[in-house]
Amino acid sequence: MIRIQTIVGMKAEAWRQSAAGRTIGFVPTMGALHEGHLSLVRESRGTAAVTVVSIFVNPLQFGAGEDLKKYPRNIERDAALLEKEGVDALFLPAASEMYPPGFQTTVEVTRLQENLCGAARPGHFKGVATVVLKLLNIVQPDIAFFGQKDAQQAVILRRMAADLNLDVSIRIMPIVREPDGLALSSRNAYLSAGERQAALVLARSLAEARRAFEGGERRAAAITARVRDIIAGEPLARVDYVETVGWPDLERLEAIDRDVLVAIAVYVGATRLIDNIILTLKE
Repeated sequence: MIRIQTIVGMKAEAWRQSAAGRTIGFVPTMGALHEGHLSLVRESRGTAAVTVVSIFVNPLQFGAGEDLKKYPRNIERDAALLEKEGVDALFLPAASEMYPPGFQTTVEVTRLQENLCGAARPGHFKGVATVVLKLLNIVQPDIAFFGQKDAQQAVILRRMAADLNLDVSIRIMPIVREPDGLALSSRNAYLSAGERQAALVLARSLAEARRAFEGGERRAAAITARVRDIIAGEPLARVDYVETVGWPDLERLEAIDRDVLVAIAVYVGATRLIDNIILTLKE
């Protein structure tokens, strides 16, 4: 696995020649890798001839008071995991490389960012879209892989790629969970033992949404209320949002007449966790 730290290096002719004529898969990350990230890497390895991973903690997507400075970083650990998985190239740009002095251009996908995390974290998805567009332009992959846990992000990036005529396919891959149901997240490392146990309320509440839906409930507000009730029973948990929206359009709805995304953001202690499920109407 080669390590590349500069944009010039990633665009270098020698690298391009080594990948010439072969499908390039790309997994952009912020590091602190876990099995969720590695599942994307394995999907790329099984799909594309060349796999590139980036690690870049993107300052543009962190708002005031968020955890940019304390976001977990362990490049050598992450690099060892990626080498073991057979990754071909690891892109490790510095913030000054991605955003040099004078940088002032951003990209924004408007309607899809209006609710869920977009409402809770103003400016977040503008930062995500900007950095991912830059990374796609730099790496020039054929396929980019994203996890469903960040469902709104994945839909926004797919829309961006379509709207800007990017020559890349955006693949959305399933959530990877611990055996007890907790969705894998780099932020799980912030949880104390008690908070880790309390965090299971996210998966329990989504399981209740699925039970209600499979039992015939077709009122979005009723499913949302069931989820909120489960979370309210956990003293260490505090709801940021719970929403039942159309999938993949993310439109608010009253009656469920199409597939829906039940998406939640919950503070467990001081740590904000997100999770979701997609509920599919049978024909």
